[in-house]
Order: sequence, then structure tokens, then C-alpha cells
Amino acid sequence: MITTSNLQAQERFGNGKITQIGLVVNDIEKASEKWTAILGFSEKPEIVITDEYDKAHTQFEGKPTEAQAKLAFFHLENITLELIEPIGKNSTWYQQLKKHGEGFHHIAFNVDGMEKNISFLKANGGKLQQTGDFTGGSYSYVDMPEVGLVIELLTSTGN
Repeated sequence: MITTSNLQAQERFGNGKITQIGLVVNDIEKASEKWTAILGFSEKPEIVITDEYDKAHTQFEGKPTEAQAKLAFFHLENITLELIEPIGKNSTWYQQLKKHGEGFHHIAFNVDGMEKNISFLKANGGKLQQTGDFTGGSYSYVDMPEVGLVIELLTSTGN
């Protein structure tokens, strides 16, 4: 249960700024073409593949997973739109796509202190789904069923 007293202990989660919206897609090439046209971009963004386990240390539901994803980022003035095509089955991305089809996956916040923010979300009904590393930082997806969405926490290593 989310309580006001818990919210007062944390001032403006993620500095009060959603930095990213993530969408899961079946075909990132087609989705990139559609979003390029919708957003008025002149070029499709580069599609990148997430690192393999030995570099990303990806965990899904507390267990190591070889799952990866193809990603495309549309950097807008006030937010980034991330398209995600799952590679492999043991991931929050695949689970969401299989259960709900293409569409919304998460909102993301940049945070300082991954563990304290995971703990805060867990104390407010969250369930840690997936964690991993990427060049320059790390991420965690926390399912928040009481508010009907997944929150991605992003931290930077400064690299």
C-alpha cells in the first residue's frame, strides 16, 4: 500500500522528472519507421543490441538470464522514447509483450542510489523484476501493481 507518510520520506522521486517512456515492440525496424514518421524525425535512430550476460549481468526475477533486447532511442526535448524488441524469453520485456502485446512497458527515472530507491519502491508495493548493467550505468525494473505500471530506475557510473 502506498501511504502519504512513505511519500513524504522521499522528496520528489527521481528529482520529479520522468526521463524515459519505454515501449515493447515485435519488430523494431517497423516500429522505428513508424515512430520516425510520427515524431517528424528525418532519420531513424540507430538500433543497438544490449550486452550479453557476461557484461550486462542481467537478472530476471532474481536469476541470471541470457535475455537481450534490440533498442532504439528517440531523444525528444523533454523525454526519451525507447523502443524495445526482446531477444530471448526470460525478461520483463518478453513477459510484457507476450501478456499485453505491443505498447507501453515502463516510465524511467534517473536516480542516485539504486538500492535505496529499490527499497523505497518495494516498501510501497513494488516487486523487483529485472536488473542489469550497461556502458555508463545500471538499471532496475520494479513492477508497481498498485499503480499499474513498471518503473525503471537508471543510475550513472559517470563513464
